This record gives sequence, C-alpha cells and structure tokens, in this order.
Amino acid sequence: MNTSSIRVRFAPSPTGLMHIGNVRTALMNYLFALQKNGAFVLRIEDTDPERNFDPEAKHILADLAWLSLQHSEGPDVGGDYGPYFQSQRMDIYKKALDQLIEKQAVYRCFCTTDELEKKRQRQISLRMAPRYDRTCMKLSQQEIQKKLDAGMPFIWRMKLDHDKTVRINDIARKVMKFELKNFSDFPLTRQNGSYTFMFANFVDDMSMKMSHVLRGEDHATNTAGQAALYEAVDAPIPTFWHLPILCDIHGKKLSKRDFGFSLKDLKAAGYLPEAICNYLAIIGGSFEQEIMSLEQLAQTLNFDETHTRGQIKFDADKLKWINRKWIAQYDTKKITELCLPFLLKEVPEAKNLEKEKLVTLVGMVQTDLVVLPDIVNALRFYFVAPDVSAVKLNSILEKPVLQNVATVVSEKLEQITNPDQFLNSVKTTAKNSGIPLKALYSFLRFALMGTTKGPGIGELITMLGEQEAKQRLQQALKEI
Repeated sequence: MNTSSIRVRFAPSPTGLMHIGNVRTALMNYLFALQKNGAFVLRIEDTDPERNFDPEAKHILADLAWLSLQHSEGPDVGGDYGPYFQSQRMDIYKKALDQLIEKQAVYRCFCTTDELEKKRQRQISLRMAPRYDRTCMKLSQQEIQKKLDAGMPFIWRMKLDHDKTVRINDIARKVMKFELKNFSDFPLTRQNGSYTFMFANFVDDMSMKMSHVLRGEDHATNTAGQAALYEAVDAPIPTFWHLPILCDIHGKKLSKRDFGFSLKDLKAAGYLPEAICNYLAIIGGSFEQEIMSLEQLAQTLNFDETHTRGQIKFDADKLKWINRKWIAQYDTKKITELCLPFLLKEVPEAKNLEKEKLVTLVGMVQTDLVVLPDIVNALRFYFVAPDVSAVKLNSILEKPVLQNVATVVSEKLEQITNPDQFLNSVKTTAKNSGIPLKALYSFLRFALMGTTKGPGIGELITMLGEQEAKQRLQQALKEI
C-alpha cells in the first residue's frame, strides 16, 4: 500500500477522563502514521449525550496536546472527511443505513428488551450460545406493516449471511477468518432512532477511508460484524490490529483503583509526557535502547513483526525508571519550571528565590529525581535547616566515631570559606586518624541537609553558601 494512503484514527468517547489504555491506543496510531507518513485522525464518538463528561472534547484535546500526539485531522483542525464529532454525522449514518435497506441486508426487529432477555436466558439454560433467533426476520410484509401501523417501536438488525465466511487482515494475527453462522444478527440502531456504536464506527471508518484500524483487544469481538458490513456495501476492509489489554502485575485488567490508570493522576504524580509515551510504546517488547523520543520510537518500532497476545502487564517501577531517565536528560531550565508548582505548594519560601539560583539548585539534584514532586524533599533542606539532634546523630554513627569526626571538622571549620580546601583538609586528616571517609561524609551531609544521601559535600556547601553551611555544622557540633 502506498504510504500516502495510510490513514489511522483515534476515536475516544468523551464520557470520562483519559485513561492509560486510551493513551496507548492514541500513541500507537500516532506512531504508525508518523512512520508511514500517513494521516492521524481524531474523531470524537459523542453519541451518548447523557454520559458526556467532556462535550466539546476540550479535555481530550488538551491531553493529546500535552502528550505531543498531534493529529492531522480532527474537530479543532478540520479536514476533508468531517465532521469529526459523531453527533454531527447523523445524516451520513442515515444514508449508509438506507443503502443497506435497499440491498435488503437489514431487517426491522420489534422484539422488546424483556423478550430478548428471556430468550437469552433460555438459550443459556439449554447450554446454547446466546444469539438472536431471527424471529423478526421471518415476519411477512403484512405483519411488519401491521406492527408499524400500531406504532410499535423497532430497531434495524444486520442480516448476516450464515453461509458466508469473511476474512480480515490483522497485523498481529495475519489472516483471520470468521464463519458468520457463528454470529448473531446485531443491532444497527436503537429504538430512539440513534445508531449503535458498532454501526457508526463502521460508517465513520469507511467514509473517512481508514486504511488501518488500531484499537484495543476489547473491540476484537466487533470485527466479524464490521467486516460483514464492509462486504455488504462492497467497500474495502481495513487492516486491523487489536492492541493487548493493559493489566496489573497479577494479570487483572487495570481499573480506576490502580495506580497509572488515569492520565490525570500520572500527570499530578509528576510523570513527564515523554516518559509516559516512551514506556507505553516499548511495553511488552525488547529494545536495545529503551529511552526514545516519539520520532525515535516511530523509526524503531517494527509494526510488521508484532506478536499476538491478549494482555501485557503495566509495570509501575519500569515507568518510574524511564521517568527518572527523562528527567535527568531534560533541559534544566525546563525541568525547573515543571518542578516549581510542586515545590511552591510544600515550600512557599521558594517563591523568594531568584530564578537563576533555583535553576542552579535544581541542576544539582536533577539526576536524583524520579518524579517531579521529589524536588520537595531534594531541596527542602535549602529553605529549612534540618533538625540535627544528638539522638539523630547517634542513630547514624556510633558515639566514638562521631566524636572523632567532630574533632576533625571542628579543627578545619574555619577553612570552609574555601570549600575545596576545607573538604581536602578534613579528608586528609580523617584518613591519617583512621576515620572512615564514609563516616565523615555521613556526618557532614546529615549536618548540612538532614539526610545521609544527596549531593556531594562540596556541592552542598556551594548550594547553601559558606556562611550558612558553617552555621549548620556548628549547630551539629554542639549536639555532640
């Protein structure tokens, strides 16, 4: 297929916040289009007004923009195949239904919901596959007219050819065959005159000339029916790829209670969009280089060698690792801007700091950050002197060692105006006195920032300034 004819789409429903499964579907469609030099279309499936959480799709558009998944066609940018809101495409659905009616590929079904449920339960009790029994397909024209004259509500059902086998191409499964005798005549409309997801989805993909349909594995059950619809109107069937379902580490489908399910929660937890996309693109695969931009991912992913699997596990620890790598390689000024809201929320004093100084401070701890809120604990010591009590000091070093370290630091403290000279001097004296350097560094770091892990001692002194560093060390020495 000529790459210029490649067309894929992301078709979310605005009935809730974007979740991680939505993000992965959007991402893979975007990367596929980017690799093939095709079109990435955004279509909003908003035909359920009562459940619409985001009627104008503002949240969806904002989330895609934050993730840098730029669509080439959509409700905000237009295109040749609009409208891009399903609620504005009713005339298109009616025309497609009329075409099927003319071909006698559909029929009216007058069965009520209660009647259908009773039939379903009876079939289950008889250990039969629950399937519509085609009662209404057998109605004569006279019987149909009688029901219409009585004002009985009805739906339109697809009349499947049970002697037929439909075939589709699937990127992972290759050629898939479906014997239509194993499928039920499915509804195309509802009694209120609206169109079902299955029908509207097919009409949109056909009329928008989608070459490939990349969607979640949970939509795989729709494929046979939609393939039958394509064949009923003599339209080319797109190539499919059903993406594996994201599950937790125990193999259960991710739910709202699971960390990482909501994109909003991941954003609030301080994950970068680059890291989220990076992780979701490589999840379930094996890559020599794992940290990649969208452009690198598009160049690296091999869509011709995807494997069939129903689910892949969402590993929160791997996402953290990737996020840390991305933070470490980010421009320090940009990462400072992203960290600032988290810092100001917990440490209001930070607002008084000059921007250049704050960038310098962030740069010194940048490689230690796993998520953006980590900046609070990483820099709190700068704004608030640590509580260094005798009890706490004795918890990190044994008393004799602590006293020996204190002696060395006291003797050399006046040299702190030259941080390098001070540090070299205390190191040399400690070595000559048989004091472990680990013990020396633990005391210095704890006195300066309240923890034994963090930036180098010289960096800490530079960050705090010689005077503040000296005062903190003197305060710690008083506790020994």
